[in-house]
Amino acid sequence: MSSRTPIVGIIANPAAGKDIRRLVAHGRFVPNQEKVNILRRVLAGLESAGVRQVVFMPDMDGLARASIDGGGQTVDAAFVDIPITSKEIDSTRAAEAMREMGAGCIVTLGGDGTNRAVAKGSGQVPLMPISTGTNNVFPQMVEGTVAGIAAGVVASGAVDTAAVAWQSPVLEVRVDGAVRDIALVDVAVSTHKFIGSRALWDLAAVSELFLSRTESDSIGLSSIGARLMQPAANGVSACHVKLGEGGTAVDAPIAPGMIQTIPIAEWSTMTPDEPVDVEATPCTIALDGERTFAVQEGESAEVMLQEDGPPVVDAAAAIREAARQGVFFGDG
Repeated sequence: MSSRTPIVGIIANPAAGKDIRRLVAHGRFVPNQEKVNILRRVLAGLESAGVRQVVFMPDMDGLARASIDGGGQTVDAAFVDIPITSKEIDSTRAAEAMREMGAGCIVTLGGDGTNRAVAKGSGQVPLMPISTGTNNVFPQMVEGTVAGIAAGVVASGAVDTAAVAWQSPVLEVRVDGAVRDIALVDVAVSTHKFIGSRALWDLAAVSELFLSRTESDSIGLSSIGARLMQPAANGVSACHVKLGEGGTAVDAPIAPGMIQTIPIAEWSTMTPDEPVDVEATPCTIALDGERTFAVQEGESAEVMLQEDGPPVVDAAAAIREAARQGVFFGDG
């Protein structure tokens, strides 16, 4: 095991899983107390893996503080020094601070949107995402104790990150040639000129989709692509889909419990580092299921697939590799 003192960051989004899709679809609701329970289990897992230093993102709901005060663990817990705005910028700033502190892994609680915000600040720090959001393609459905153990063996250097993590692709959205933002899973182009409600669930006004991943068991917009193609031999499964009549149609679960028939005018695969123009401008751009910004009249936009997104820990692979190396044997 590495001699360094491992530091693990934890970013828990209190707002994850509470958007309009819980009302218009059947998205699950993860109450704050359950998030606190998950955090306590994560801390127990980290402690068992030898992690003694944990740094949290502060939050107005007190999730982190409650998990520390009532968990019974002995880890040295601290908070990154950032202003609390209760907006996604908190997650980005926290991830930046954790990266600068030398965190060996960042555990996240949230959905695709939460992890997108984290990825904007985490750089190449490995992420251990736990699904607590409404749409969850990027984060894993993993038990908190297991996630904590996996994050611990990665952060401590007990296992080789490259052997137990996969490199997530990202979708860069460029406006007039400059990078405006990124998405981890999907970029949706809406003919609406104003953002309005952030959560995207009605596809009536969506004209184009850019999808970085098309796993067959995913839910949300990426499930549309999964009905059109499967990952290639090299693992690439990104595609550009134009919605509309004239082609085919697929049935896809675009939100929990909401399966719709989506007309597809045409679609094509995306190649890394090759930009694809957004055809409908002016428009609004939704990133990982949330409307984020508008492209104004006279502006041009394009989307490009990049393969150098954040490393994502495979919890099962990390624990399997640690066991193979005898990490869990005690002194007795």
